[in-house]
Amino acid sequence: MAEKTLQQRKADKERSLRKERIEGAGREMGLVPPQALDVEEAVLGAMMLEPGIVADALDSLSEECFYKDSHRRIFKAITSLAREHNPVDVFTVTERLKSQEGGLEEIGGAYALSKLTTKIGAATHIDYHIKLLVEKYIQRELISISSLVQKECFDGGIKVDDLLDNAQQRIFTLAERNMKRETMSIQDVLKDTIAQIESNRERSDGLSGVASGFVGLDEVTLGWQASDLVIVAARPAMGKTAFVLTMARNMAVEHHTPVAFFSLEMSSQQLAKRLIVSETGISNEKIRGGGRALSDAEIIQLNERVKNLASSPLYIDDTPALSLYEFRSKARKLVRSQGVKLIIIDYLQLMTGPVELRGMREQEVAHISRGLKSIAKELNIPIIALSQLSRAVEVRGGNKRPQLSDLRESGAIEQDADIVIFIHRPEYYGATENPADLGLAEIIIAKHRNGKVCDVKMRFLSSQTRFVDFNDTQYEAQGQDQYFDSALNSSDFDEPAQL
Repeated sequence: MAEKTLQQRKADKERSLRKERIEGAGREMGLVPPQALDVEEAVLGAMMLEPGIVADALDSLSEECFYKDSHRRIFKAITSLAREHNPVDVFTVTERLKSQEGGLEEIGGAYALSKLTTKIGAATHIDYHIKLLVEKYIQRELISISSLVQKECFDGGIKVDDLLDNAQQRIFTLAERNMKRETMSIQDVLKDTIAQIESNRERSDGLSGVASGFVGLDEVTLGWQASDLVIVAARPAMGKTAFVLTMARNMAVEHHTPVAFFSLEMSSQQLAKRLIVSETGISNEKIRGGGRALSDAEIIQLNERVKNLASSPLYIDDTPALSLYEFRSKARKLVRSQGVKLIIIDYLQLMTGPVELRGMREQEVAHISRGLKSIAKELNIPIIALSQLSRAVEVRGGNKRPQLSDLRESGAIEQDADIVIFIHRPEYYGATENPADLGLAEIIIAKHRNGKVCDVKMRFLSSQTRFVDFNDTQYEAQGQDQYFDSALNSSDFDEPAQL
């Protein structure tokens, strides 16, 4: 009980500080803070007269939505009665306030409470009244946040990056409170789902999601699905960036799918050079060397072959140490203005979480992971995030194949992800004996929430830093199975999956 009282005191203090900031800002501008006292009275009166209204009001309103202290106390009493499944009317609310020290006197007595029941308008307008109170609350919170940001800006002891993070976090937290999805009937859900199924039937590629451009991978995933969080993880030098960059190029150039690539590790120019190497076939050494070793014919080849890439809907952002809140803002804008259908992040551990979680790395990474899944669901697009693996892979004996437990810094990544993919190249560890397997890359689908888990063979072209399908006729890999059982889930399948 003492702990609860302490929490209440802390909440009351924070509420008092917010109100002080709001009223202070109003005095400076000679204006009254946003409020609608008549509407507050109408809503409280309706709640005490119409039992059916109480649930709807509690679903949308909180104590902070009421500007007047006495109105806030009455709403709190109604809330406590409703949560205890007690009747809510003017008599029960009066008794509840009487049981609280000074509760009834501070709201003006029983007469003031009963007077509220005469202030109600048409019950059909209650939804609009509730919406109005929420809007006034948001306006007041924005004033409070702005005032607090101003105060912190004048404090020279706070870093600018932290100022921006704090401001963004407060704004997005407020926005999330106001963003609620309506409950849908199964009839409406089925209608939307069947419409989507019928739309997918018209697709010539047989997929239901965003095509990756890798035939073998798409056979398993049916394309990257809307709202999915996909984690692509590997040890350094396995080709994580090359894998997703090749995929981004395939989607943007071959399928004309708008793709956004957030690179927290490499600059946009470094990524562009990789894309040029992949697109033109000119050696990586020549491109990285600044072009001095390029012949005139290669310059012509370069300018000609990058034309399709230059006109493709591929967007690159190389902001370092990107915060989750900044990413959310940029992602929303890209989806809204450019019609982006998929976002890639390279890589998750380089993102920054809230200031209060700095130094608690596991919690910070878990917060980022949950946030990415939330954003994918909000924007209804797939998000692919690269992730590092722990050193346990290197010290483990045998074939060095990664496992789900190797995901670095947080188990929440595995929980939040809809798909977890590992990249494993046996050649890197000297485990390739068959010359035909040179360049073999095993794409290990270790977790697949809505599908099967298996391994997909691909080929890594180190000279061009890109991946291709294992059975691509350009690369001497015909006649070999492209799929085989995942060693992580060998008991799940009786036979290897085949094309």
